[in-house]
Amino acid sequence: MKKILDGLYLINLDQSIKGFKGFISALLLQKNGLNILVDPGPSSTILHLCSALKKHGVQRIDLILLTHIHLDHAGGSGLLLKKSPETRVICHPKAIKHMVNPEKLWASSLQVLGNLAEAYGPVTPVPQTNLAFNNTIQLQNLTIEAIETPGHAAHHLVYKIDDLLFMGEVAGVNVPVVNGSYLRIATPPVFKYEIYKDSLLKAAALNCRHLCFGHYGYRNDPQLVFKQALNQLEIWMDIIEQQLKNGITDEDKILDLLLQKDPAIQAFSQLAPDIQEREHHFSKNSIKGIMEYLKEIQAT
Repeated sequence: MKKILDGLYLINLDQSIKGFKGFISALLLQKNGLNILVDPGPSSTILHLCSALKKHGVQRIDLILLTHIHLDHAGGSGLLLKKSPETRVICHPKAIKHMVNPEKLWASSLQVLGNLAEAYGPVTPVPQTNLAFNNTIQLQNLTIEAIETPGHAAHHLVYKIDDLLFMGEVAGVNVPVVNGSYLRIATPPVFKYEIYKDSLLKAAALNCRHLCFGHYGYRNDPQLVFKQALNQLEIWMDIIEQQLKNGITDEDKILDLLLQKDPAIQAFSQLAPDIQEREHHFSKNSIKGIMEYLKEIQAT
């Protein structure tokens, strides 16, 4: 467990998959006598998560905040609740039914992720009585704002607590590197440009000083982060649209061009080879999302 700020800790949830170290984490906020856990991660690392919490002296979890219910963020929630049955879970109202009955969530995850879904582990149901959604949550004189930010997923939320913003993937994926960071858009199918951009602008307007990414870590330069993310969105849209007009749909060729033109991912060369391989895979999925959107627009 790594201390980020007073009362805020990052728990690494490294997977036994090549390139999946320093990528998935849970975040623990201890404030006003509360233990709040953001995105407990996949089932495969719940035992590790529980061990880390125990070593830190956490005897109870008061609240779990889910930014979205993709397996790597929320898949282990039901398993965790078997050990902490009184814990409340906040997620988007569209997501509640899938947490109660995760059969469709698991089936679609297997279809999209394949072996990666198997590595993350199956989804254990969360009891309906544990689940809720409120735009504003008041606990122990603490105010938690849940803000709907669809884009990466239709059921995506960010959480504002004082000047701290739990980002999920609203601004994509952040990888710390020497003297900077690598910031990569997260626009898998089904992607809608207007919705994704609106959520970025909504998150930027919250004026938080501290940003915690679902993937990965912490940034204290919010103006730069959102400027880069918005600029990146336009660069990817413009380049992919131009390539489609030229009849080029090869995702590898498009990614090569983006790596030349997008300043936010220039640190790609600093990433370890296994991290590059992971980012290559997910970048192509983001390209696919934008490409499918543009093709749909062109067809209308």
